[in-house]
Amino acid sequence: MAAKTPDNMRDLLTCCDLLSDKTRLQIVLILAKGESNVTNLCEQLGVPQPTVSHHLGLLRMNRLIVNKRTGKQVIYSLADYAKAAGGKLKLAFPPYSVTIEGY
Repeated sequence: MAAKTPDNMRDLLTCCDLLSDKTRLQIVLILAKGESNVTNLCEQLGVPQPTVSHHLGLLRMNRLIVNKRTGKQVIYSLADYAKAAGGKLKLAFPPYSVTIEGY
């Protein structure tokens, strides 16, 4: 029988799997610099809106990003456990973490 994977380790593995996609990684790195809506993300990525929305949905469902509605716009930002400062993005799943430098 396989050992049960701790929840935090499972979250870390899910995060790594999600960020292995170039578009999703780019979205997270853009959001590390500040909030954005779908239109701005599409312009920065040069990717069609349905593609960006698909990736945002996956990131949101897996709690890497959060969204809030402002009128008709949906604004996306990093989840609370993601901290960005000084050119470093840190995603923490204690006792594990992922740090991306130089974004």
